[in-house]
Order: sequence, then structure tokens, then C-alpha cells
Amino acid sequence: MSTIDFRSEAESLFEYTRDLRRDFHRHPELGFQEHRSAGIIAKTLRELGYDVTEGVAKTGVVGFMRGGAGDGPTVLIRADMDALPIQEETGAEYASENPGVMHACGHDGHMAMGLTVARMLAAHREEWRGAVKLVFQPAEEGLGGAESMVKEGVLVGVDYALAMHLWNEKPLGWLGITDGPTMASADIFSIDLTGRGGHGAAPHLATDPVLAASHVVTALQSVVSRNVDPLEAAVVSVTIFKAGTAFNIIPKQAHLEGTIRTFDPEVTAEVRTRARRIALEVAQAFGCVSDVKIENISPAVINDPKVAAVVRSAAAELFPEATVASNHRTMGAEDMALMMRDIPGCYFFIGSANPQKGLDAPHHHPKFDFDERALPIGAALMAASAVRLLNEGVSE
Repeated sequence: MSTIDFRSEAESLFEYTRDLRRDFHRHPELGFQEHRSAGIIAKTLRELGYDVTEGVAKTGVVGFMRGGAGDGPTVLIRADMDALPIQEETGAEYASENPGVMHACGHDGHMAMGLTVARMLAAHREEWRGAVKLVFQPAEEGLGGAESMVKEGVLVGVDYALAMHLWNEKPLGWLGITDGPTMASADIFSIDLTGRGGHGAAPHLATDPVLAASHVVTALQSVVSRNVDPLEAAVVSVTIFKAGTAFNIIPKQAHLEGTIRTFDPEVTAEVRTRARRIALEVAQAFGCVSDVKIENISPAVINDPKVAAVVRSAAAELFPEATVASNHRTMGAEDMALMMRDIPGCYFFIGSANPQKGLDAPHHHPKFDFDERALPIGAALMAASAVRLLNEGVSE
């Protein structure tokens, strides 16, 4: 058990963390373009005494520091950096100054909390063992940032991994720390249907891929309702439907895209098989040919129960008044899963919504913003969890 009062320290650093967050928020950058953010992070880490590596996976930054209390494990702490291609509509004084780009998912807060954790750990360097590796990751939003960092060796020598996410689905004062699966695996699928084009006034002379694609969309909804065990979780969502160029032309082709979300690999395999078969055979029934592609972009985020127990223990000590959910799961996906696939770790959530202040818009929404009082909560819990792992490891 750590004797460091990280809660009080994080509170005393609130203005520091908030100012960092607002600066990052004003200057959002898309995946693999986070040059300004990376520069600030690298400069700050060097000033704190970390060994810094820049340009990891193009724009990623890694800070490494050994503790002064002796040998021990290496704990990786990850924060993502990228923004989204969304025009901000919050009206906040610190709103994005980059037109069409905004931090609509909380990554500005993740970077700010990551640097605050770095500052607190550096201040207590003589009180913890082992080493910390602070990983500021680019391109989390579906562009492969974690995969690139893993390929460049960021996991070498790592014993435990930690990451967190501000979470506007839950209010300030709520914490989600779950054993096992906590975020879903994510597949992208695309379906191209080819028929025979013709005049809209003579459909009998054409083979309509729009009609076939419409039936494919409807039939895909049967996968979850009729092919997946009701006690399991799965999502099949068609999110893109493209066809046609004019009101009176039956096109030759139609195009569908969407996502599959699951937790269990066996369920994933079944959903993929059924979705592929439906796309092929429904199209055939309407006289069309279909081409189906399914690609996995991230496995499920699976928390190690022993590491999650350490985080829950730290939360209980720091925030006894908090609501701690040990069974929270979301069908959202996260490429942190790739860093935790072979490394025991915990990905936890920090409630950040405040409806009374109007800070409860969902993630990826133009009005997304969060209660900044969540920042010291996340920073304190991350620092305390890391020190517990460094000094005590996990219970056997």
C-alpha cells in the first residue's frame, strides 16, 4: 500500500492539468499528425527527467524512467493523442482553433492526465521500484496507432499495462474497473453488390442491386437476433449505403459498409460466417453477385483480473465515496487491446459527465465536452495504481 497521497497531489495540480487539457483542446490534430501535441509532451517529459523517444509510429512519444527504490517490474501507462474530423459546436472559450477538427473523445484530457501522472511519479521517483514507460500514442481512432507502436517495440520489457478513458456515458464520481472483457472487438465489413443497370421506368429489364442491398441490410439484423446466444453480446450495424447517380437510373452497383462488435471469439466467428452467407445468398436470390470483405481492426480489450483488482484497491483507498462498477462493458472498441493482448493490464473508465452543467454530450458529438473535475480523479488513480504494481505487483 502506497503512503503517497496522490489524491491531494492531483487536486493541487488541477490548474496545471486543466490548462494543459485546454491548450490541447484548442489545437487538435488528427491521427499521425499530432506534431504539436507530441512536441509539448516530449519537452515536458524531458524537463521531468524522463528518457524520451520521439517519432515512434510517426508521431508517438515514449518517456522512460527507473525508480530509485530498487529493481521491479516495468509498467506501461498509455495515453492517446489524436482528435476527430468534426466541427466543434461547444462554444467553449477553449474551443478548437483548427476548423473541422476537434477533441470530441477526451484524448486532450488523456494527454493532460498522462503528463500529470508523469509529474507525480517523477516527484516520488525514490519511492517506487522498477520502471515506468509512458506511452503517448497517435492515431487511436481507427488508424492503427497502437499496432504501429507495438511493431516498433514499445512492449519490449513491459510487465503490466494501464490505460484509462474519460467516460461521458457516466457521471463524475463513477469509476468502471472490470475483470475480463470490457471493450468489444471491432470488425469492418464491406459488401459490393453487382447487378444490371437500366432505366428506372423499366425495372423488369434490369437487375436492381439497390433492392438486393436493401434486403441484405434487413437480413443482417437477423444475425444477432437469431444466430447469437441471447446471453452473449453482439452488434451488426450497417452504416454506409451508396448507390446510384440519378433519379431515373437503376445503377449497376450498390455498396454497403458497417461494423461487427463482439466480446467472444466464437461469437465473432459465427457472426462473420452468417453475415457473409447472408450477403452472398440474399444477393444471389435477387440475381446479383456480391463481394464481401471483413477485416478486424481491434480485438476485445480484456482486463487481467489481478491487475484490475489492484486498480480497484487503489480506487477504494483514494475515493471511498466513488461508485465503482466492476461489471461495466461497452461495445465500443479500443486499439489498446493490442497492447494488452500479451501483457496483463487494466483499462478503466473515469465518469466525466455533468448534466447540470450541460457537459453530457456523447463521445464523437460536435458538442462533446466533459467536467474537468474528472481530470485529477483519473490522474490520481492512474499514478496510485502504477505505484502499487511497481512496488507490490499482483496477488498470486
